Amino acid sequence: MKIGLVGLGRMGYALALNMKDSGVEVIATNRSLDKVDEITKEGVKGAYSLKELVEAFGEERRVIWLMVPSGNAVDTMIEELVPLLNYNDIIIDGGNSYYKDTLIRHERLKAIGIHFVDVGTSGGINGARNGACLMAGGEAEPVAFIEPVLEKISIENGYGYFGAPGSGHYVKMIHNGIEYGMMQAMGEGFDILKASEFDVDFELVSKVWSNGSIIEGLLMRLMHEAFKQDGNLESIIGKVDASGEADWTLQEAVRLKVSAPVITQSLFARYKSKDEERFSEKAVAALRNQFGGHKVYKA
Repeated sequence: MKIGLVGLGRMGYALALNMKDSGVEVIATNRSLDKVDEITKEGVKGAYSLKELVEAFGEERRVIWLMVPSGNAVDTMIEELVPLLNYNDIIIDGGNSYYKDTLIRHERLKAIGIHFVDVGTSGGINGARNGACLMAGGEAEPVAFIEPVLEKISIENGYGYFGAPGSGHYVKMIHNGIEYGMMQAMGEGFDILKASEFDVDFELVSKVWSNGSIIEGLLMRLMHEAFKQDGNLESIIGKVDASGEADWTLQEAVRLKVSAPVITQSLFARYKSKDEERFSEKAVAALRNQFGGHKVYKA
């Protein structure tokens, strides 16, 4: 089976190499064609347009795997692909798309005889390169058709088919919400260590915690790598982006009336990290000064 991979960003590029090394015949393309040049040097067949990518399948059933940013980029790519595809071909969305968008895309494509499979992809760049964690949703037949590839490129026990269209992206959305909470707890723990009277070596702490502790795991190992590169993170500004998945997770928590205070607070902490003015803190300081005469620090 061939896979046509669209999108050679960090994750897509790593995934293409993973496919090649796993014995999957992969053809890759990208809007910036220099990335196509680059990956062909690593032994992956490149295509310099969507038309060339699709034509490379010949008479075979086309399986096109999208690794593009969620939102309009996915819809744009689908619009460009549809005129080139045949009845019963498959489009896979391997990005972090909102599951409700996935349901709309699935129904729109189903109406014209094209299958749409959602595959949540986790494990970071290293996972994409050496064994990803994959969460698939979609109708049974197209998922069964691509499943041998999904199993080849995933880490052992790291692939699951979760059923109905949208379920793969839904499971990945909740996964990312959990990730927000875990990362925030780690950040807060190191913040307390930094504020303490002990001269703690953060690289050593993260190394020890990465080996045999209850909180060991990929995130802690990556934290250790970060401290190896910059022992006090002095080169990093403490602003943290939120890419959407936790927002969607909280929308689901509200819809389902499920309490999710940790994920909620971790998302709000990211919002606050971008607050240059810190106006709420200014308001609290002014109030304390008014009712208690407490000190106000002037800019």
